[in-house]
Amino acid sequence: MILENVQPVEVFRYFEEICAIPHGSRNVEKISAYLVNFAKEHQLKYRQDENLNVIIWKDATKGHENEKTVILQGHMDMVAVKESGCDKDMDKEGLDLVVDGDFVKAKQTSLGGDDGIAVAYALAVLASDTIEHPALEVLVTVDEEIGMLGAVALDTSDLHGAVMLNMDSEEEGILTAGCAGGALVEGYIPVTKSDITGYAVTLKIDGLTGGHSGVDIIYQRANANVLAGRILSMLDKDVQYGLCDINGGEKDNVITMNNIMHLVVEKEDVENFKNTMDKLTKEICSEYEKTDADISITYEMASDITTQKAFTQAVTTKLIMAMVMEPYGVQKMSNDIEGLVQTSDNLGIVETLDESVKLAYSVRSSVDSEKEWLIDKIVDFIEFLGGACEISGRYPSWEYQSESALRDMMVREYTKIYGEAPVVNTIHAGLECGVIADKIAGLDCISFGPDILEVHSTRERLNIASVERTWKFLLAVLANMSDV
Repeated sequence: MILENVQPVEVFRYFEEICAIPHGSRNVEKISAYLVNFAKEHQLKYRQDENLNVIIWKDATKGHENEKTVILQGHMDMVAVKESGCDKDMDKEGLDLVVDGDFVKAKQTSLGGDDGIAVAYALAVLASDTIEHPALEVLVTVDEEIGMLGAVALDTSDLHGAVMLNMDSEEEGILTAGCAGGALVEGYIPVTKSDITGYAVTLKIDGLTGGHSGVDIIYQRANANVLAGRILSMLDKDVQYGLCDINGGEKDNVITMNNIMHLVVEKEDVENFKNTMDKLTKEICSEYEKTDADISITYEMASDITTQKAFTQAVTTKLIMAMVMEPYGVQKMSNDIEGLVQTSDNLGIVETLDESVKLAYSVRSSVDSEKEWLIDKIVDFIEFLGGACEISGRYPSWEYQSESALRDMMVREYTKIYGEAPVVNTIHAGLECGVIADKIAGLDCISFGPDILEVHSTRERLNIASVERTWKFLLAVLANMSDV
């Protein structure tokens, strides 16, 4: 085992076992079965529902029987992305872990610390005979990363927890007490094709920084799909070309890091194409040198003329309009909380299908009316272009509560351990707290976690020392639930 000597051993043991199991969103059968087997091995009551959510119960330890039942909560799926050129099949293969100084990482792929570390924490608590705690209900949901689908479908009738510790935050020292709501909007532009003769071109946008489409959207990093629309739009002014296909991004909730297009450029416009691309590449690299220093825009042109099927000009124009003119990025900042993004969207996926091109937008807002208005704008424009939309994964925002006994206790315990008070905030990202609190009346929730850097990207890394400190904090919180 790679992490057998990494502290806390009891936590990283389970984290490594989780990483050995493929568990990207919509690929959770094996990880769900792993959790069921864990419950059986430890003789704990459990329920696996039809959606593969898993709940595991454990009785209170001696002296904590009269305290409120605690829900320990996280999700079993991860955002499974890999570097260009990586041949790993993330639907079938586990991750290749590596310890790099102070961090645990995965070679050429995302790590899934979001939210594998929450599951590892929970299993370590359940497996222990010495940790003090009230009665526990460990809730591990599916498909959080694609719209909180597991939490939305969850039957909570057999959950009796009055407080919930959601361990799906990625910055130590911050207690999250509110979050944005969101939805996935998938637009489909129908395509028709005609023959075009010229030189085949493969155009690649790569090397972007990427990141989480919620918490990182404020940094205004480049999005490869949006850049692709810009490039096509500029080529449209001076070059006769046909677009054969376009594909960018793997997940709607990731700021897209790469895009690849196949074009056919007519013979007479080869020099115009080269000149336009040279000019555009310099401009874009200059504009994003602070946020995307490794951005790469390259093309390869065939040496022989060919005839291929390409989208008609009308279809290409509609795609350009959708990629360039639809809202993208930060739409509004909060007037109540300085520095907080209130409403945003991300064009995470552009995919060429047999009869259409799909454009997937991740929409977020801490104000539900603004979220719905942004969804309407995206849908209306796609429909104006002759396309159709599907909306899924709607989840509510989680509003900050002025009074919270759980929050007060956790602030006290954090201050005792760290010698300073934590930051209490709300975030521009989705957490399952809002969905679950909407189902369980009066539920008192806090989200927290260790430092996980650059989640949803191939640079994701988990800070080892932070995992250990957060583990000690979790144990202190569980031992002091009598104060809640």
